[in-house]
Amino acid sequence: MKVLNEQSLVTTTTKNKPLHFLVKQAIDTLFSLCLLLILFPFLIIIAIVIKLDSRGPVFYTQERIGLDGQPFLIIKFRTMYIDAEKHGPQWANHNDARITTVGYYLRKYRIDEIPQFINILRGEMSIIGPRPERLVFIEDFEKEIPHFRNRLQVKPGITGWAQINGGYDIAPKEKLDLDLYYIYNYSILLDLKIVLKSIPVILFAKGWR
Repeated sequence: MKVLNEQSLVTTTTKNKPLHFLVKQAIDTLFSLCLLLILFPFLIIIAIVIKLDSRGPVFYTQERIGLDGQPFLIIKFRTMYIDAEKHGPQWANHNDARITTVGYYLRKYRIDEIPQFINILRGEMSIIGPRPERLVFIEDFEKEIPHFRNRLQVKPGITGWAQINGGYDIAPKEKLDLDLYYIYNYSILLDLKIVLKSIPVILFAKGWR
């Protein structure tokens, strides 16, 4: 197993594996398009339930940092009240009063993340990759972990090696190590392994917040 420490510079990424990159991109696009079409009636129901549950828009967009440090607007179903960040950016938790009743279940079973497949069709994200973070949090992490931006060498993903090996609750340093392991050891087979391991994480609501 190839292991990187926090000071290692990753040079083996999908950019250095053009065939793997093209296959990955094709799978991302085809799967996302098919999934959104199949789930469309279900997504309409979710949208109606969100509107009935609390005041505000169905979707929530927020700037995140993607490939090579480029910002993009991530799309999710809204799970919090519209004034959730009146006191500034902060991490969510299981008993967060900002989360709506419907939002609790959408987050628990990762349903709120389904609209991110639109981000994949836009070319901003991948199915598998490091979790996209906000710039304010990346800057905070960099104060303690200077090489945290190394994880931006690939597109961020809806699920990933760090997500299935600790979820939201792992420390930034551990998250970086897991993300760099994925980047350095990237392969189609590793992506398949991550997808298969993501299924029980979603079904049994592991590591959510």
